[in-house]
Amino acid sequence: MLGLKNGRLAEIKTPLLIVPVCEDHVLHSQPELVKLIESVGAGGAKAGKKGESICLAAPAGLAAGMVMLQGLGKFDKLDAEALRAAAGRAIRFGVKHGLGSALLVAPAQSEAGLPQERMVAALLEGACLANHVFDRYLEKKEKKILDTIDCWAGEQAPKLSSQWLHEVETVCSGTLMARDWISMPSNDKRPEAFSRQIAEAAQAVGLAVTIKDETELAKEGFGGILTVGGGSDFPPRLVVLEHRPAQAKKTVVLVGKGVTFDSGGINLKPSGSLETMKMDMSGAAAVAATLITAARLNADVHVVGLMPLAENMPSGRAARPGDIFKSYSGKTVEIGNTDAEGRLILIDALAYGIEQYQPDWIVDIATLTGACMIALGEKIAGVFSRDDQLADRIVAAGQKTHERCWRLPLPDDYKSLLDSEFADLHNISSSRYGGAITAALFLSEFVEKARWAHIDIAGPAYHKKAVDYCAAGGAGFGVRLFWELLQEAS
Repeated sequence: MLGLKNGRLAEIKTPLLIVPVCEDHVLHSQPELVKLIESVGAGGAKAGKKGESICLAAPAGLAAGMVMLQGLGKFDKLDAEALRAAAGRAIRFGVKHGLGSALLVAPAQSEAGLPQERMVAALLEGACLANHVFDRYLEKKEKKILDTIDCWAGEQAPKLSSQWLHEVETVCSGTLMARDWISMPSNDKRPEAFSRQIAEAAQAVGLAVTIKDETELAKEGFGGILTVGGGSDFPPRLVVLEHRPAQAKKTVVLVGKGVTFDSGGINLKPSGSLETMKMDMSGAAAVAATLITAARLNADVHVVGLMPLAENMPSGRAARPGDIFKSYSGKTVEIGNTDAEGRLILIDALAYGIEQYQPDWIVDIATLTGACMIALGEKIAGVFSRDDQLADRIVAAGQKTHERCWRLPLPDDYKSLLDSEFADLHNISSSRYGGAITAALFLSEFVEKARWAHIDIAGPAYHKKAVDYCAAGGAGFGVRLFWELLQEAS
């Protein structure tokens, strides 16, 4: 789907030519583009304002059916994300109007001041991520994704390798896979069904797959997963994916929360909080898609993905406030609120992952707390870790991919808020404040001395409305972030 073009830009035929422009600086050196942008300004229009576009039908001097000048804003704010967003908006326009294909024009490195490869990658990432339609439940499929998206980079195009282009497309495809799973309704991804979907996709790329059913979970002592899934007619699962290349020198374990629907259990969520709870398995989707991406790109690091899957439902079999269970680690937990369930399946998976694989580092990702959204809003994930280097790497990876993360503290004196009179730990804090912190502190009690980080994606995992390069629904947050992290682990 993605490609690179060279040759004379004026002679390339395309239904849509996308030209990113700044409002206060010329980014292109091709005479035909400079002339076109100048003519727009001469006509009184202001090209380049951030988020705005100007469309010109079949302009003279170019073979394109339509040229879209896509605004980037001020030159001093130009970065990779501005290019991603501009490309995404333009491709969504192309999808809406059924244009079939598009050609992006990369700014000249001499004019933009950014490395050409970085600019091309950002444009193609935004384009690929925007070229997506989740319509499997619609009778009338009115939108069709573009068949091809190319980028013209002038003399630099031949120097960009096909392997590099393949990596960009594969990582974006992994993100789209995660989006599809997240947007899928819960009745089609109950734990057993979702585990099969993951297994089929994983086996197709050569990953080792293990699925533990409720009998195995009970035999091996996965008390947290069984407790959360106990109220549902559809029992829980633990999915284990493994990518183990012969040359791997490091082992990384990724754990993704997979609550396929979260009713809140006996502590039932109110209306307004239930409707989007199909997305409470976003962490599991991100981990599964990351493992599939790692296999497709033959990452040279040993990566294990653990996805505890459960449906949190109220019934006569459901866990109650006041119940106590023994977790996989052997520690007991008193339940104060059945809607604090994600942490209960994560602690089993974290303890299991550390015991079985002794990873160099382990990271969990979860739509864990509304408190994190209160702290950071809907666009930024919270990161918790006692390992400064690991936390810094996650934040840096988020800056590069624009899957933004902000580190929050893990103060030891807050641990007392999780004290229980009857068990080793309480699953909720005795205070109404700092809920994201106390949730992370709860998880930290089950990782012992392992290098561990927790990423709370309650905010950025799901979009209620379309954004620049993502339609409404699952965001697939975490796949690009994890791929960036894995590059450092190799």
